[in-house]
Amino acid sequence: MHIDLSGRRAIVSGSSQGIGLAIATELARSGASVTVNGRDQAKTEAACATIVDEVPAAVVTPVAADLASAAGAEILHEAVGEADILVNNLGIFGAKPVLEIDDDEWRRFFEVNVLSAVRLIRIYLPGMMSRGFGRVMNIASDSAVVTPLEMVHYGTTKTALLAVTRGYAKAAAGTGVTVNSVMAGPTHTPGVEDFVRELVGDELPWDDAQREFMREHRPYSLIQRLIEPTEIGNMVVYLSSEFASATTGGAVRVDGGYIDSILP
Repeated sequence: MHIDLSGRRAIVSGSSQGIGLAIATELARSGASVTVNGRDQAKTEAACATIVDEVPAAVVTPVAADLASAAGAEILHEAVGEADILVNNLGIFGAKPVLEIDDDEWRRFFEVNVLSAVRLIRIYLPGMMSRGFGRVMNIASDSAVVTPLEMVHYGTTKTALLAVTRGYAKAAAGTGVTVNSVMAGPTHTPGVEDFVRELVGDELPWDDAQREFMREHRPYSLIQRLIEPTEIGNMVVYLSSEFASATTGGAVRVDGGYIDSILP
């Protein structure tokens, strides 16, 4: 299946590193022009350079803005007037005992993980609907349905994203616009690699360390390895295409079979 997104304009929030950068790279590889977003201008520009190194023909634009605020969303909107593809990837996580999470921390997680997506959908969805084409994807997590005890606030925000997705998909019914969640499972990023090393030690070669981590700490994974960010990017590219025109309002899993359920 060849997916050609030439002529499509994409925005990927929180895309200066990790999963977001991989998504932006794969969209660019498929021909979309991509807005790369981060809070730091230099880091965002460096991410664009990384994409061009990987995809020499890529058309990428850096926009530095803190999308956890309404002001940041307006900065992005002023820089990028319209979009055909919106990927709400921005998110934070962190371990904390649930009884120690105060109101400010709950608010911070919802501002970043949920309201950043809501604001951008509210800005860009009407234009998509009027043009008769659009793709909105909210990057969720296995934690949306398998609430992690060490990160209840994080899991709750990802659960909320599933409801946000379903609601906006209903709002866009019959317009040619689709709205979906992409549920990522345990993914190989630098931060996760450090986390794995903390748990299994530095002695083992990476492939062995990864297998040990999955066996001991993520035993429900059916692929028994960490997901590579590019694999999530591939799903986003597919959902961005005409091939996925009948997939909307859904929670599409790229979790390696980690969620032990036949439903999301």
